[in-house]
Amino acid sequence: MQLNSHKMIRNRHEAAIMLSHELQKYKGQDGVVLAIPRGGVPIGAIIAKDLEMPLELALIKKIGHPANPEYAIGAVSMHSVVLNKSVKVPEDYVNREITKIQEELHRRYKLFMGEKPPLNLKDKLVIIVDDGIATGQTLLATVELVKEQQPKKVVIAVPVAPPQAIDKFEPLVDELICLMAPPGFFAVGQFYREFLQVSDEEVIELMQNQVHH
Repeated sequence: MQLNSHKMIRNRHEAAIMLSHELQKYKGQDGVVLAIPRGGVPIGAIIAKDLEMPLELALIKKIGHPANPEYAIGAVSMHSVVLNKSVKVPEDYVNREITKIQEELHRRYKLFMGEKPPLNLKDKLVIIVDDGIATGQTLLATVELVKEQQPKKVVIAVPVAPPQAIDKFEPLVDELICLMAPPGFFAVGQFYREFLQVSDEEVIELMQNQVHH
């Protein structure tokens, strides 16, 4: 579902309020807002508060091909792994990368969340939030890894995405909410008047605020 095609979004705050409006039917359900850092976190924080749900981080990293690190052969979260089975790479390389990436993700999680244990997504409504879809690689990995945990329902909520991303993701989830899917999509930032980098410090602050409420 998309709402309009040529409006500019002021900033992540406005994007969050617009998305939250579209997500009201889920308010109070047994759900989790899963934000993709770092840009998805300011949006996720507002949505989580509005829907009265906990905010969780989608910490995920791609496994690069040994010959071409940009080429993803899989993705890793703190608890699970998805691999592209059609690409043949040495198993010991993959295992080494998984261990290395998971250590890094645990370190990042601790940085952002402190001692709070990650939420179990089983049988929950999971709303995956980002500030936009560009290539969609991270989001695709996030969806796959979330499904490994057997949630009740998976919803993607993003302010902006290229039209082809809508076609790609709609069949994969229960609902896709996107405010704009304009033709001539070049980069997520082109549809925001303000598109500042989100720092680690901001993420930490947003997550700590969640923890204390």
